Amino acid sequence: MRLMEISDTENIIQWRNNPRVRNNFIYQKLFTREGHLKWVETMIETGKAIQFIIVENSTGKDIGSTYLRDIDYNHNKAEFGIFIGVDETVNRGYGTESCKLICQYGFETLNLHKIFLRAFESNKQAIRSYEKAGFVHEGLFRD
Repeated sequence: MRLMEISDTENIIQWRNNPRVRNNFIYQKLFTREGHLKWVETMIETGKAIQFIIVENSTGKDIGSTYLRDIDYNHNKAEFGIFIGVDETVNRGYGTESCKLICQYGFETLNLHKIFLRAFESNKQAIRSYEKAGFVHEGLFRD
């Protein structure tokens, strides 16, 4: 993984608008350049979020992104997010490995005590990946 840069904007837009990715996000509207730049300005540059690009080791190809958002240094917690945007790299363990790495970063470098995520119950594949990375089911939103 490597830190996200502004030059990653077009890839992130393409990945987030991939129907497989978009349909598993709570925010499902089409992702725009303006929206991403606003995210960078209001979240990344302010330290409220940190975002990494997932790089396939064997090819050096950028394949997705993972992040910690709404980082709360007072209560030492943050929300985790991830997307593998390149379809042919899904089901190869990159999501689980990236999840483990960013959680390690969050706990050891940012000194977080809790990292949480939200997932649709129907997204069984992602939930299995999260569980492999150490997340435990804590609750269920009704809507």
